[in-house]
Amino acid sequence: MTDTASASLPNRASPWDRFLKRPAPRHSAAEAFGLDDEPEGEDWDDEGVGPETTAPAKPPRTWRQTLIRRGLQGFLLFFILVVAWLAVTAPLSKSLEPIVPPQLTLLSADGQPIARNGAIVDRPVKAADLPDHVKQAFIAIEDRRFYSHWGLDPRGLARAFWNNLTGGGVQGGSTITQQLAKFTFLNADRTYSRKIREMFISFWLEAWLTKDEILERYLSNAYFGENLYGIRAASLHYFYRQPERLTLAQAATLAGLVQAPNRLAPTRNPKASAKRARLVLKAMASVGYISEAKAAATGPAQTDVRIKGNLPTGTYFADWAIGPVRATTDQGYGEQKVTTTLEGRLQRAARDVIARAPLGKAQVALVAMRPNGEVVAMVGGKSYKASAFNRATQGARQAGSTFKLFVYLAALRSGMTPDSKISDEAITEGLYRPRNANDRYRGTITLRQAFAQSSNVATVRLYQQLGHAAVEKAARDLGVKSPIAKDPSVALGSSGMSLLELTSAYAAIAANRYPVKPQPLTVEEEGIFASLLSSRGSLSGDEHAMMLDLLNSVVTQGTGRAANLRIKSYGKTGTSQEGRDALFVGFAGDLVVGVWVGNDDNSPLKGVSGGGLPARIWRDFMGRAVKGAAPAPKPVAKPDPEGPVQPLDLPEMPDLGNTKIDIENGDTVRVQSDVGGIPLDVRLGRDGVTVETPEQ
Repeated sequence: MTDTASASLPNRASPWDRFLKRPAPRHSAAEAFGLDDEPEGEDWDDEGVGPETTAPAKPPRTWRQTLIRRGLQGFLLFFILVVAWLAVTAPLSKSLEPIVPPQLTLLSADGQPIARNGAIVDRPVKAADLPDHVKQAFIAIEDRRFYSHWGLDPRGLARAFWNNLTGGGVQGGSTITQQLAKFTFLNADRTYSRKIREMFISFWLEAWLTKDEILERYLSNAYFGENLYGIRAASLHYFYRQPERLTLAQAATLAGLVQAPNRLAPTRNPKASAKRARLVLKAMASVGYISEAKAAATGPAQTDVRIKGNLPTGTYFADWAIGPVRATTDQGYGEQKVTTTLEGRLQRAARDVIARAPLGKAQVALVAMRPNGEVVAMVGGKSYKASAFNRATQGARQAGSTFKLFVYLAALRSGMTPDSKISDEAITEGLYRPRNANDRYRGTITLRQAFAQSSNVATVRLYQQLGHAAVEKAARDLGVKSPIAKDPSVALGSSGMSLLELTSAYAAIAANRYPVKPQPLTVEEEGIFASLLSSRGSLSGDEHAMMLDLLNSVVTQGTGRAANLRIKSYGKTGTSQEGRDALFVGFAGDLVVGVWVGNDDNSPLKGVSGGGLPARIWRDFMGRAVKGAAPAPKPVAKPDPEGPVQPLDLPEMPDLGNTKIDIENGDTVRVQSDVGGIPLDVRLGRDGVTVETPEQ
């Protein structure tokens, strides 16, 4: 292991152990200060019975004796309080835990790695199993009086103070015990209060742990650069060997890393690392651990880094999932693997559909989940590399007309049905006067027609008739936790919430079980007994059927016809004020999907509405995700006996003099004009361009 000049490091007892083994003093502390209560000058018999004569009265205590007594009592109370404080704030068990979250690999539902997050931490080391030169290297460069001090090294502190004062470079003077106390229990703030707490904790560690136990915990938690914590993780990363087999050169390299881990990493700066290792070897020689000849003959260590794979440290899904996943994993050393609900096939489908969408400069978000809340796909923007901001979970944007779900649910709960009547006339009284798109109004219509065509005035009338409390309760029941303003405009989605929160509310309708909590981990099915005791609720059979009726009417005859599928589908379009947000949220088969399109700077979109691009993205994703859900054939336009109705989630088209632009059936642009006095009627739709002119 070492040459003839080397010295072994036995597991010596701590100074406190040596102190406790000292012989007891011949006189007690009270006796030493004349505070004992036993009368002097009298003989006592063998049975402990005193003389018949009464002992003389004890002289009163002097002020000095009283002061000393009070001081001892105060110190004892202070000591008890400090010990209690340390037991709570610095439990010894904490020094056995990794100081940072260990590496966690997230797997997709089919077992494929999708992201790796956290520090590289491996199991702790045992001092008895390490070669002497490994322990000696750290002690020589970090704390050469480690085995003789009580947690603080006065000479080291004085040397560091003088060095800093004379401009010899910044030195900390911290012992290995102090370093363990700092990175295990405290933060890196350079304040006097933190330093005082560090000293107390150091004494605490020295009192209850042996020196080798302190060294073990220090080596198992110290930072070695490149996201590596602990000598085992560092040894395997830099040299591909266990620390129990480190050579002298390798041990010197790792010991030198602790001062500046990132700057001195041998993989990044081999020259600086070798220079620092040479300094460690000289320190070992000066202490007597190795000879000068041995130090001079030891060359720089050669690294052996073996790449295990390049997984991303974050994705939109991983960033959202890491918190809930960490909460369910055991705190310990070593890498852990956790299988999530993300389905690779659906995630790829979501990315492909979004990549093909004509978004221009606009951003996009998509969330797909099962009705029980298991998130199976998530896209938080066009590019995670360009922006890690997750617009599906972190962005609180206006819900637009998708919020009408809660208004109409409150209406159904009040006893109304999809065939109940509501006025769709313009609102001409009061301070708040919302308008329908293109100022199109239809008189008295059913709730089904109002919901399908996304009538603003009908919805506001419902809100005023039902009251804010009923609408808010419907939203809260379905899991909405974001603030809901007490204002009529909230009926049209003026309050903000995340796409994930909104999609979860629609999942509650799909499952008829509320609230639904979005989860990155598999949700266990409730048993019959657990279901009976659960606080979750559900709609009555009639209420649920009527809500599905309304949601289906949107995609079959309303503003969401662009999202219609070959299978039964349900959803709602949404376009916020001034067209800043465009959404479609709905469900089909066993998937609930929400799509949002908007600009990060909250500027209005140009020509994008909830019934347009978001609905088409939703339809294309569902066509790939759900079996048999390919888009339905284009419906044949039928004349409306009540007159043309403009889809109210689509932008208003201007009237340009003799030229009029209109939208029919949600996806056909009609231009009516005249050329040289001859009327011209042009239609642009999925079937191409048709031009009609009157017969001459």
